[in-house]
Parts: sequence; C-alpha cells; structure tokens
Amino acid sequence: MSPPFDILPILFRGLGITIELTLVSAVLAFFISFIVGFGRLAKFKLIKISAELYTEFFRGTSLLVQLFWVYFVLPLFNVNLTALQAGILILGLHFGAYGSEVVRSSILAVPKGQTETGIVLNMKPRQILWRIILPQAFLMMIPTFGNYLIELLKATAVVSLITLPDLMFQASMLQNTTLRTAESFGMVLLIYFCLAYPLTLGVRWVERKLSVGRA
Repeated sequence: MSPPFDILPILFRGLGITIELTLVSAVLAFFISFIVGFGRLAKFKLIKISAELYTEFFRGTSLLVQLFWVYFVLPLFNVNLTALQAGILILGLHFGAYGSEVVRSSILAVPKGQTETGIVLNMKPRQILWRIILPQAFLMMIPTFGNYLIELLKATAVVSLITLPDLMFQASMLQNTTLRTAESFGMVLLIYFCLAYPLTLGVRWVERKLSVGRA
C-alpha cells in the first residue's frame, strides 16, 4: 500500500473504538435528553430545579475538564472507571444536557391548540403527550439532534488524552513515531468526514420520511 494509505491499517485500529464511543454515548445522551427534558417541564420544583442545575452545569463547564475529573479524580474516592467507560459516561452526560434543551423547547413549541384538541376529544394527559405532542415535537428535534450527533462524533477525539486508543490517539502515535504529521492528521480528517457525512445524510432521510403527510 503506497503512502499515505499505508498508514490506514494503524488508524483503523482506533476506528472501532471511535465508532463504539459515538454509538453508545449517543444512545445514553438520547435517553438523558428526554429524562432531563421532561424533568425541566415537571410541576414539582425539586425535579425541575435539579434538571436545570444538571443542564447548566454540563453546558457551562468544559467537556475536557469533565472527562479529566471523572477519569483522574473519581479514583481518589474509590470510583474507578476504565477510559472507555469514562468517555462514554461524560460524552453521554455532556450532550444529554444539550439535548434536554432541545426536548424542552420542542415540546413547548407545539401549539397549545393541539393540547386543547386532545382535551376536546376526551383524551387523557398521557395520551395527549404520546399521541399528539411528542410526534410533532420529535420532528422538530431531529435536525438539532442530528447536529449534536455529528458534534459528538468529533468530540470523541478528546478521549485520546486519557490514553484510550481511539482514532485520534493512533494518529498522534503515528505522528510521534514516524513524524509524518501531514499524512497522519490528513487521513484522520478524511476518516472523520467519511463518518460524519453519512450520518448527515441519514438524519436528513429520517426527517424526510417522518415529514411525509405533515404540513
């Protein structure tokens, strides 16, 4: 295999970890988004305040500092996580905080007339939420969720700083051992693009499919 493609086998060693980090932390972030998003709309003040504090804390502090804190500080309290576990946890918590705002704002963006229609039809509050509000709100969430998924993919590169051998870690090792800086990081740029672009197309496809038949 000729340069610069001869370094691809080494980079591919970290590709699987990058993909695993992205998928698992995205699932975690998705569920956290809805749990915290609903919490921010709760009538109980304690739940609402707790959800808001969580959101503001993770949105207002650095992702890198959060990662370092979990991986290097928690062991001082006898809480030991592997680099992979720490990466998944922090990426999920961090992007879940951003996603919770998407959930909250999308639900509030559904016209009140839709709720009133459900009441007229003698539907229970839970039925109104699941059959009327959420289907419309979820359609509004998709574009922003798609953007956050791409951002999450790119953010996985920070786990290389806690020695997790992901794509970025392998590129850094290549650069240190071969001094082929431009080739190593150039190929990484290309690989990240090849991962991100299909995700973008996939999100657009889902949005189109769910929009069929809607005004």
